[in-house]
Amino acid sequence: MFDTRLFRRGGTTSPEERDRKSFRGAINEAMREEMRRDPMVFQMGEDIALAPPFGVTSGLAREFGLERIRQAPCSEVAVVGAGIGAAIGGMRPIIEFQFGDFLSVAIDQLTHQAAMLRYLTGGQVKVPIVIRLPCGGGQGAGSQHSQSLYSWFAHVPGVKVALPATSMDAKGLMKSAIRDDNPVLFFEHKTLYRTRWPVPAEYGDPEHLVPFGRAVVRREGTDVTVVATLTMVHHALAAAEELSGQGISVEVIDPRTLVPLDIETVVRSVRKTGRLLVVDEAYLTCGIQGEIIAAVTETAFGSLRAAPRRLGNPGVPVPFAPPLEKAVLPDRERIEAAIRDLLAD
Repeated sequence: MFDTRLFRRGGTTSPEERDRKSFRGAINEAMREEMRRDPMVFQMGEDIALAPPFGVTSGLAREFGLERIRQAPCSEVAVVGAGIGAAIGGMRPIIEFQFGDFLSVAIDQLTHQAAMLRYLTGGQVKVPIVIRLPCGGGQGAGSQHSQSLYSWFAHVPGVKVALPATSMDAKGLMKSAIRDDNPVLFFEHKTLYRTRWPVPAEYGDPEHLVPFGRAVVRREGTDVTVVATLTMVHHALAAAEELSGQGISVEVIDPRTLVPLDIETVVRSVRKTGRLLVVDEAYLTCGIQGEIIAAVTETAFGSLRAAPRRLGNPGVPVPFAPPLEKAVLPDRERIEAAIRDLLAD
């Protein structure tokens, strides 16, 4: 299971954790390897060369220069537009936004241009662009810097959406995203940046990629299925560990990508457990929680022993004050309570 200490504000630096790979370091390593492999890969973003906002691009400008780690103006629509043009011309741009919330400024460029051009040209035009989007609450950053808007873009044909929750997946999914010929939105939860994770042997293989559309079962169980994203994966695993001491067996699934979405893995789990809880910190209304529940009920309704449940932001701006922010976002205690309610039905 994941270590809850990793989610303390400011992170930790024990010798054990220093032996692990940090989340942001994994993304940096993936981009570094791909830039060495393919000279068409380059990056654009605000301050990414001189003072990276979250440190993810640290050191890259020294190796690749300012031609390939390009400082961009404070205009998201201009940067995405330039990136789309570069992608059409054969480059493979990686765009960094300081906060994922700001993608709404460039929504026309993304949904009407990048997402549609391959379809409109019958495959003659490719748009291999990756947009990196720090997202999520938990750091007191306020409502305009703490949203998780990936459900918006899962609704858009032609765009892929990645949600890594570990260093291993952050690296493998980033490498897959860079090599993909379609636009990819890469959502990175801000509270994960300083976390450190065990690294399997295959992590060091530059050709090891994590495929899109393949969920992973983080913990096996028999009583209830919990599907969780980003930091909620961690909280779900902590809840499962707590409940295991009380004889409750929880299966935890991390979808890793929303587009494509591996619903088959979720359905197999629900056929076994008969109960489903979907946890995501984004807004509940029209959220990915409801989409997953709908897909399961269409496919495995007869296997359900209780009505599926969902957890998420009830539909308010993410507060700035930490106590109010905590009241809005799901956590281990709320997940435990929801699981108990499911088992009581």
